Amino acid sequence: MQKKILLTSFDTWLSEQQSNSSDDLLLELAKMACLPHDLFFLRRLPVDVQLASSRVIAKINELKPDYVICCGMAASRTQLSIEVIARIVSVQSTDISSLDCAESFWQTTLQTTVDVEQLVAGTKAVEISYDCGKFVCEGLYHSVLDYLSQSQLPIPCIFVHVPILNQENLIGILADFVLIINQLALV
Repeated sequence: MQKKILLTSFDTWLSEQQSNSSDDLLLELAKMACLPHDLFFLRRLPVDVQLASSRVIAKINELKPDYVICCGMAASRTQLSIEVIARIVSVQSTDISSLDCAESFWQTTLQTTVDVEQLVAGTKAVEISYDCGKFVCEGLYHSVLDYLSQSQLPIPCIFVHVPILNQENLIGILADFVLIINQLALV
């Protein structure tokens, strides 16, 4: 039986960027006709946590996928990175008096339900990461994991950071990404 897999990517966020590597990878994946899964693409999400999260959650509700793979660009990395956790740290200021202010911090950490060690078995150049980057990627990942948990939806979700793609690394990264998709579909 074919599995429904929702794949997401981000748009660019800097004026000098010609593309976002997460979207470039999904474009390459879409060109492949031999995958035994129903792939649904939600591409070029806005680089805004609330907007991106609401679009992904709406698509999850509409599509009811078997799996969700969110992708984001990590220009400083050289291989695919599968993110295990997403942390959100919030600061709340409380006015104690007119002269000083106290801040309280709270953090929530959510973890994928996927056995990431098993997921990357057999890949050539994929790392397991515990640092989703403190940017929109982590915000989206946290929002989706939280939504799936709160809604009690048994949909496995992972976040994949994609390095800048070029002629030297594209084939290997694409092969590893396809292997990850196929292994995820076995979960």
